[in-house]
Amino acid sequence: MTDTNRRAGPLPRRDDGGPASPVAVRPATARDREWGASLMARSEPWVTLGRTLEASRASFADAEYRVFVAHDDDEPLGFLILDPRGVAGAPYIKSVGVRDDVRRRGVGSALMAYAEAICRHDGARDVFLCVSSFNPRARALYARLGYVLVGELTEFVIPGASELLLRKRLGLDPPGA
Repeated sequence: MTDTNRRAGPLPRRDDGGPASPVAVRPATARDREWGASLMARSEPWVTLGRTLEASRASFADAEYRVFVAHDDDEPLGFLILDPRGVAGAPYIKSVGVRDDVRRRGVGSALMAYAEAICRHDGARDVFLCVSSFNPRARALYARLGYVLVGELTEFVIPGASELLLRKRLGLDPPGA
């Protein structure tokens, strides 16, 4: 699979009421990474988790991670950070963030579909992610996308909240099967 723009899902209507256009997902540029770090530092769940702008920038700058951005006419809508070998060598979706004004309009789903396609192409059988127990909208999205709970890390990041480890089987046979 190439990392060229890939169209996925419906884009929300523009603020001016114009017609929707498809969400495009691509590898993040340096400018996209700075935008994503800024969005992360000022958005939930990262505000509650105490994520600073500096820590957000570090996540976006890590050379081990693959970072993607959803956009409309080069206007960033959301991001996804993928650690290709995050859980026992299996891909781990480290973070997904979407601008508040375009949430619940397919941007997160488009980012997830793009990352899952890359994982499949790379031969992964599973993909993992964590979601905070206090983030019901994200939990519902991941459930709709086929992710299931495989573990709970109680009070892992902050007191009184858990990080829920989710897995999705990608349906590939193991090598040599």
